[in-house]
Amino acid sequence: MRKLAFLFCAMLVSLHAVAACNGMTDDSCPERDYNTTENDTRTMKKITISVNGRSMTATLADNSSAAALVALLEQGPLAYNAHDYGNFEKVGDIGHTLPRNDEYITTVPGDIILYLGNNICIYYDTNEWNFTRLGRIENLSASEIRSILGTGDCTITLSLA
Repeated sequence: MRKLAFLFCAMLVSLHAVAACNGMTDDSCPERDYNTTENDTRTMKKITISVNGRSMTATLADNSSAAALVALLEQGPLAYNAHDYGNFEKVGDIGHTLPRNDEYITTVPGDIILYLGNNICIYYDTNEWNFTRLGRIENLSASEIRSILGTGDCTITLSLA
């Protein structure tokens, strides 16, 4: 009976930790670490995002959409025009269609999202919708990402890191 009570308590603590992540917009929530596993971080593909003369590094998600993006970038850098949308993202049509792996998610600053198969969004704030995760910008705060992306339209260039 003691073992059963211990297991029940451990399960409640675990569920509480996941539930506590709801609404968090920083990297401290384990639920937000969607693209790594304990032994797999060295094999994750990285891309460089260049905009307004500055570069950011992103780690790609482990899905067929990110794999298709890598295949596209193996042919060379991809530049596309992006504009502000909703005061939370820069979005632009990349001129190619990638496979979708949509799921209902809440974005956080730094998320790189595929929308409708042919638009890439870089988030500097939060949003909720059915999206496909492509990756996440590393080691930059929301304000740093927003500063790099600037205001108004811009050209974003993606390349393999």
